[in-house]
Amino acid sequence: MVNEQERLDAIFGALADPTRRRILIALSHDPGKPVASLAKPFRISPPAISRHLRVLEKARLVDRRRRGRVHMIRAKPEGIGPARQWMQQYAEAWAFSFDTLDRLLAKESAKGEQT
Repeated sequence: MVNEQERLDAIFGALADPTRRRILIALSHDPGKPVASLAKPFRISPPAISRHLRVLEKARLVDRRRRGRVHMIRAKPEGIGPARQWMQQYAEAWAFSFDTLDRLLAKESAKGEQT
């Protein structure tokens, strides 16, 4: 349970930053990019892009491979699975709660109209 919570925290923490989301978007259009070309559209330093990539790696949202001196980064779509499952679980619970509340309110409203 704690490991799962830590994993969710890492995923949501990684996704909370707009630069990291833009990196993931860029990787979604390309199966793998060298760090240097991935960093080009961002006006941040190379160490900063490396820090962003480490956060994404820790969250298991990207994978890094080395080809000689070149570091290739690719998105790992399956990495977002735990967050998707968590959101789906709570969305269903909330929908059920709101449906139940709607029925209760409709019932109470009908009682009020009868009196």
